[in-house]
Amino acid sequence: MIRIAVEKRLHTASGEWPMQVELQVEARAFLGITGPSGSGKTTLLRMIAGLVCPDHGRIEVDDRVWLDTARGINVPPQQRGIGMVFQDYALFPNMNVRQNLEYALAKGEDKQVVEELIQIMALEALVARYPRQLSGGQQQRVALARALVRRPRLLLLDEPLSALDPRMREHLQDYIRRVHETYELTTLMVSHDYREVHKLAQRVIGLEDGKVVQPDWPDVATNSNRNGGRFRLFGEMLSLEESGAGYAIEVAIGENIIRVPLATSDINGLQPGDAVEIEVEAYRARLV
Repeated sequence: MIRIAVEKRLHTASGEWPMQVELQVEARAFLGITGPSGSGKTTLLRMIAGLVCPDHGRIEVDDRVWLDTARGINVPPQQRGIGMVFQDYALFPNMNVRQNLEYALAKGEDKQVVEELIQIMALEALVARYPRQLSGGQQQRVALARALVRRPRLLLLDEPLSALDPRMREHLQDYIRRVHETYELTTLMVSHDYREVHKLAQRVIGLEDGKVVQPDWPDVATNSNRNGGRFRLFGEMLSLEESGAGYAIEVAIGENIIRVPLATSDINGLQPGDAVEIEVEAYRARLV
């Protein structure tokens, strides 16, 4: 369990204002964090990592206090057991892929974990290449593998896929999900992409003006064709899960996510990634 209660004055392009965040995250959960630019998302991750110190607050992870400003406790970043991946890959340009991963090992640690990550991240053909010889997606896979070399209990991802094209982004989302499940991580990921956070995260929160809020998804109906109170919307199916006596799917429509109940007979081979048409009537949705 992660318990966070922090306060910090933020200096942004729109002025100075207080950040106040209280948050609890279950162990091995995947939390998505969204919100407008300047809302404090990256600052929150950096405070958890120990790279930024709040003005006041406390951070506790698995009953170990990482930060308590009232008691003068502030555990250094290297002692927090964290893996962190930023938007820029920050690979060492003078080291090849294998050397970048081995450099992250603790002194005397078995190199077997490096071999394991090379396989999981499908880097076998790239181990002798240098960062300048890698594509953006390949560099990001190396950066993610390097963040996992020391088997962190907590993985922090700050817009890790924002610079990639949509196809590569979707490909790397699968890698992130795989390593989260394989290593039983607790993962916090910042992303502006609604589809991305809903595809990967078990829970999504928003940050706005430095405070935790319910994410404000845009109104899908305002841009839809109206016909006697009915809307026909087209989107991409993100997930299918059991719900009560039937099933439910989540569908991405533009930058919006809606949840649609289904009967067993409606499934008919549906899989995540399928294009679907949704009819909404009187605030109820059904699969067409």
